[in-house]
Amino acid sequence: MEYKNLLIEIADSVATLTINRPQVLNALNSEVLTELECAIYALGNDTAVKVVVLTGAGEKAFVAGADIKEMVGLNSFQCHSHALKGQRAVMAMEKMSKPLIAAVNGYALGGGLELALGCDFIYASEKARLGFPEVTLGVIPGFGGTQNLARLIGPNRARELVITGKMITAQKACEWGIVNEVFPAEELMAKAKETAAAIAGAGTLGVAYAKDAIVNGLNMTKGDGFRYEASLLGVLFATEDQKEGMGAFVEKRKASFKGK
Repeated sequence: MEYKNLLIEIADSVATLTINRPQVLNALNSEVLTELECAIYALGNDTAVKVVVLTGAGEKAFVAGADIKEMVGLNSFQCHSHALKGQRAVMAMEKMSKPLIAAVNGYALGGGLELALGCDFIYASEKARLGFPEVTLGVIPGFGGTQNLARLIGPNRARELVITGKMITAQKACEWGIVNEVFPAEELMAKAKETAAAIAGAGTLGVAYAKDAIVNGLNMTKGDGFRYEASLLGVLFATEDQKEGMGAFVEKRKASFKGK
């Protein structure tokens, strides 16, 4: 599929997925959301890809939010459908077996922050600003932001950010547990790709099952989560990757994983 609003580059098992609408600060319209969902599924099925880095084009924004010019004319039913479309894109990211790293290079507001929260973790530029300004427009986040943020940092902080509509710095977001690390703007992509390369060199199935255990375990009781984790570990011991990984450790050589 050819993408009008996305750029995809693949090198050394790492895909860089860039939302490419810098003229409108990479704002999310319906077309972008459709393309993004398709791209996530395509990259998930691409055996040449082990890790995805998601970022925005230009220096000002990761994604500055939804395209308000498109949304302003929607009726209630159309807005509900638009929210579901955005949620499908976010859920596709969460369900993807391959890790996604958000490289937040500027504004990550509203839908932009929701996309970042759909990734497995977030690296941010010192220049980045994050927030949910929806209440200042008389609405609320609609792409899963209220749910994912509260689960990530707890309801207290989530309420503060969502109900005030304020923006916070990348450093504050890191202190709150939204962002994993903050880097100088010129180092952000290199650091994200460095981490992606390290993940790509690990056991493909092990990484996928680790993500699975964490994401799905959050929806279980602790006891069920323990049992689920043990079952996934048991399955991994029937794979070639497990034999290669442990064999390489014993033999003091670098492992070569095949994802089998």
